[in-house]
Amino acid sequence: MGARHATTLGARSDGRPYPAWDHADVASSEEPATRDAGVARRGRPGYDAETVLRRAIELFNRQGYEGASMGDLAAELGLTKSAIYHHVPSKESLLAAALDEALDALASAIDGAALRPGLSAYDRLRLAVRGSVEVLVDHLPAVTLLLRVRGNSPVELAALERRRRLDERLADLVRRAVDEGDVRADLDPEVVSRLLFGTVNSLVEWYRPDGPIDAGHLADAVVVLAFEGLHRGR
Repeated sequence: MGARHATTLGARSDGRPYPAWDHADVASSEEPATRDAGVARRGRPGYDAETVLRRAIELFNRQGYEGASMGDLAAELGLTKSAIYHHVPSKESLLAAALDEALDALASAIDGAALRPGLSAYDRLRLAVRGSVEVLVDHLPAVTLLLRVRGNSPVELAALERRRRLDERLADLVRRAVDEGDVRADLDPEVVSRLLFGTVNSLVEWYRPDGPIDAGHLADAVVVLAFEGLHRGR
């Protein structure tokens, strides 16, 4: 049998590790004798874990996580359910990996901005918002799925808790900017944080990577609108 390589796509949103995914062709469980000869079954496609995850996210966004089954995913890939379950622990593990992709990227953007040395809190806040837009563009399918989570399972509840902590980090940047005198003090920092995230999150409803607006111009527009407003000034 050819060599297999196991991989994990990060930890679960609730912090628990899930089993490694086999990086060999997903179709290999169908034909062990054929695999012993080092040849996949003719006409049956093989997919690595990353490809399976991408297709699963597309399916979950299209049909809803609750409305999609592993059988549906198998049909998408042209495989049997048994072939997928041989290499993917569960539908929940796919959801956890997708949510962690989005949350890890958002946390990295916000923490990277918050910890940037030599900048005011106001400038770090602007960087955090810009980074959040860039994450949404770079991970649009995973972020879209994250924003549809409603807490119907332990994995979803853990993801919502991580989102809440991200809100708190952004609100803390707002407070620091207020203390430094660069942001108005008459607005609740938590409300400001939610409004900023809400503006960024709304992009999933209409932004398309293959459209006329590139990521840089989109990030510029959000930051200018959020921090400078629409008024031209006189």
